[in-house]
Amino acid sequence: MSILSGSTFEEQIGYARAVVDGDWVHVSGTTGFDYTTMTISDDVVEQAEQCLRNIEAALVKAKCTFADVVRVRYLLPDRADFEPCWPTLRRAFGEVRPAATMLMCGLADPRMKIEIEVYARLVTA
Repeated sequence: MSILSGSTFEEQIGYARAVVDGDWVHVSGTTGFDYTTMTISDDVVEQAEQCLRNIEAALVKAKCTFADVVRVRYLLPDRADFEPCWPTLRRAFGEVRPAATMLMCGLADPRMKIEIEVYARLVTA
């Protein structure tokens, strides 16, 4: 099952915000754009907060939460921007403790300061 967010990038590039494959939920790299207005803050912490709101919306559509996240990747063009985001990231993942990696790389749009990708596992009873 593919999950779309309404981001114009999904249509222009040809991908889904998330894909549910059995028990696994693969959430695409998600940036700090507000997908309803396609605007983005200049502040990296605000972008991280919006990334998490965007990811949470995809997880909810997949019938899971941050508690189901087992892997997270943080992608940033500037390593100095990572530490200011830690309190925001800790609020989402501090209790969950998923495996995590931070990579420094260029992003698709110079306004983007952080991109977050997660993998979650649906809990089946």
